Amino acid sequence: QVQAVESGGGLVQAGGSLRLSCAASGRTFSTYDMGWFRQAPGKEREFVAAISWSTGNTYYADSVKGRFTISRDNAKDTVYLQMNSLKPEDTAGYYCNRVYWGSRHGMDAWGQGTLVTVSS
Repeated sequence: QVQAVESGGGLVQAGGSLRLSCAASGRTFSTYDMGWFRQAPGKEREFVAAISWSTGNTYYADSVKGRFTISRDNAKDTVYLQMNSLKPEDTAGYYCNRVYWGSRHGMDAWGQGTLVTVSS
């Protein structure tokens, strides 16, 4: 398994921006496809975005398309999620995880995540 440590969450007003980071802990994930997921209070965890380790290709959930951008720096073993035009409905714990390319499910145990709160 690959352990990930998420950071960068916080409180932001609607329309604002945040950048989340996901760093590898222990085993590298620079050769794995990676994804971001989120879980709002009382709801199931859902897919947000994914990025290929080799091509940098990406795909997104419809709810964040055009507002969020996933990227990665393999040299730093870090994956990012730039979130713009945030909405109150984006409030959730955000998690990163390995993915099979094209899937919308995480492969490993979930980390602590980072909390994003968007106020209206």
